[in-house]
Amino acid sequence: MLTVGVDLAAEPAGTALAVVDWGAGGAAITEVVRGAGDGVILAAIARAGKAGIDCPLGWPGAFILFVADHQAGRVRIPGGLTGQQWRRQLAWRMTDEVVRAETGLIPLSVAADRIGHTAMRCAGLLAQLARQGQPVDRCGRGVVAEVYPAASLKCWGLPHRGYKDRRKAWALEVLVDDLLAAAPWLDPGPWESLCRASHDATDAVIAALTARAAQKDLVTWPD
Repeated sequence: MLTVGVDLAAEPAGTALAVVDWGAGGAAITEVVRGAGDGVILAAIARAGKAGIDCPLGWPGAFILFVADHQAGRVRIPGGLTGQQWRRQLAWRMTDEVVRAETGLIPLSVAADRIGHTAMRCAGLLAQLARQGQPVDRCGRGVVAEVYPAASLKCWGLPHRGYKDRRKAWALEVLVDDLLAAAPWLDPGPWESLCRASHDATDAVIAALTARAAQKDLVTWPD
């Protein structure tokens, strides 16, 4: 059984993909690709049991309505809310608020941050998967689950901050050391050195592990 993890960026540059093969005795990283284009991502997901994509799979419902109201010239600020409270409802999804409450981490806003560009690419990938007959469910029940590597790491008791700082290369080394110590059943194979050199590659591996957690129903689902 294969799971795929995608550390998605708006363009192939900065996008990493990892494939993990799960067996009775453990798991092995069988592939890590940096600079993954749409074709590579779609082909990998097509042969996987589950994929985890590090990117918001949608926008806040309130934000979508706000844009439509703005286009029609009928925006109204709800009474009883400060401007900041109102904008927060537009900027973050319920998913983001649950992550904030459960982990203390604040996800990037898909409506008000540069990750919006990445989400546009992701929406295109989901549409292509659906056209190929893949079950796509943005709540994670289909072939793709939205993942947040930093939150996964924190929930697993592993280092989740600082490992992307180029001035602290040692932090990524420590993360990989701790991950392999916590998961002795995971064989990194020839990809260990790449994970130690690239936080994108490491995040892709974390995304693939989180996809397995979703596949095994070891995650919190939307109610």
